[in-house]
Amino acid sequence: MNKKRGGRGGDAARSSGPSGGARALKTRVKTAKGRKISSTRWLERQLNDPYVAEAQREGLRSRAAYKLAQIDEKYGLLKPGMCVVDLGAAPGGWSVVAAERVAVDGGDGHVVAIDMAPMEPITGVTVLQLDFMDEQAPQMITEALGGRKVDAVLSDMAAAATGHRQTDHLRIMALCEAALEFATEVLAPGGFFLAKVLQGGTEGELLAAMKRDFRVVRHVKPEASRADSAELYVLASSFRRSNGGEKASEQ
Repeated sequence: MNKKRGGRGGDAARSSGPSGGARALKTRVKTAKGRKISSTRWLERQLNDPYVAEAQREGLRSRAAYKLAQIDEKYGLLKPGMCVVDLGAAPGGWSVVAAERVAVDGGDGHVVAIDMAPMEPITGVTVLQLDFMDEQAPQMITEALGGRKVDAVLSDMAAAATGHRQTDHLRIMALCEAALEFATEVLAPGGFFLAKVLQGGTEGELLAAMKRDFRVVRHVKPEASRADSAELYVLASSFRRSNGGEKASEQ
């Protein structure tokens, strides 16, 4: 993906997708020597993706920013003063949107971004380069929070694709499970958890765990997710401690 590494832009808080206008001519890419057909198709999708082009125009770090922006605009999740942890944050698209909407500049908002890949600084955001699956990671993140309870845990983490659908599904669900476990340890009452899964939804046991700890659990697919992609997100909101009482609703 052609990910533009820029600073925070105010447009992230205001725009959730490509603007209208004349339809651009489709760019076709010839298969170069040594390039796989799948790589050529990926490059062609990138060149013809309106979200990629719009992200470049607005100075956003990736098209993924629009996914969080669209989900937030639909469900009203991010509010000024919130504390947010962004897992699998690089190159920073979600963190930029979160930082704008919780008002890290001049407000009480706080965002901690974590990724094992290096990431350029984002004004007002605490960036930690570490592997979330490392056993020391949760403690390091908690220390970075300074004892503050978290209002939102975001996870756009994805394991490297193998091309084998079932294997990829299992890998991404393992990341989601780890992220959920972390979320239930740090979230304040009423907080929410948003994580990437794949078509087919969330595994039964994991979904049941979410329903115990959150009042509402739903699967969402923002417009910015490509229609032909198996990508899906699970949104669990209104966090509560497990008490064996009322069941969460699913929409």
